[in-house]
Amino acid sequence: MKKKWKKISIVMISILALLAVGCSNQEKQGTTSSQKDIESINLAYVAWDTEIASTNVIKTVLEDMGYDVEITQVENGPMWNAVATGKTDAIVAAWLPKTHADYYEDFKDDVDDLGPNLEGAAIGLVVPTYMKDVNSIEDLKKARDELNGTITGIDAGAGVVQAAEKAVKDYDLDFTVQTSSSAAMTQALGDAIQKKEPIVVTGWSPHWMFQKYDLKYLKDPKGSFGEAEKIHTVARKGLKEEKPEAYQILDQFYWKPEDMEKVMVKINEGMDPEKAAREWVNENQDLVSKWTAGVEKIK
Repeated sequence: MKKKWKKISIVMISILALLAVGCSNQEKQGTTSSQKDIESINLAYVAWDTEIASTNVIKTVLEDMGYDVEITQVENGPMWNAVATGKTDAIVAAWLPKTHADYYEDFKDDVDDLGPNLEGAAIGLVVPTYMKDVNSIEDLKKARDELNGTITGIDAGAGVVQAAEKAVKDYDLDFTVQTSSSAAMTQALGDAIQKKEPIVVTGWSPHWMFQKYDLKYLKDPKGSFGEAEKIHTVARKGLKEEKPEAYQILDQFYWKPEDMEKVMVKINEGMDPEKAAREWVNENQDLVSKWTAGVEKIK
């Protein structure tokens, strides 16, 4: 009888031990999963030269602080929708108050606006400086034939394109805004400049094209393009509570147009965006340290 009870006791102890190990493993798995989630960050961006530069730079900084960072390229609408619905953690690509005005109006109650990460941005119509007789949007009327009545734009949903269409109406221009992409616009600009042909494009700064070519904004006395732009950082609701260190870095991220243009020029010259960002971060640790001030590495 004693042997029987001893056998039962051993079986019970074994079962309890297995249960304890199972619970322990579940706790470890839960902790690992939770920790992994805290250490991961997703950033969305549009394929504009400015946003490719800024997103890769902040990605590099976050990675240096221990985060696993994924960046996702999308269009304007899906980018705003992703941060508003929590599918992405943040964007450093919100052009306000003009370019992304419609998206901001739609989603402002569902996101956290951390304020500008860059000021002094501008949008407008841009021509090469060799077009000496065209200095204002009004001057486009006399250059209509040589420009084929065409303003070369970027993607249709962009605020700069909408502003250009508004300018066509405001100045009573017999012009069409031809939409394409940022890459197609700069290609057309480069081709025209190489042949010294007239061209007018939808432009914005910071942009590497102002470093590479001699360009000028056309004066806009009627204010079709609005006031100076700022690029904001926008985060999903809950990021501050769930990942406070990452949120703080994003909140402290701030640089100047000339900083961004240095990265953009490297990329335009053929350097991989990640490598260009890494070089800039390594060379500008004094500024980067301000973005990470008060934050400890998470791993």
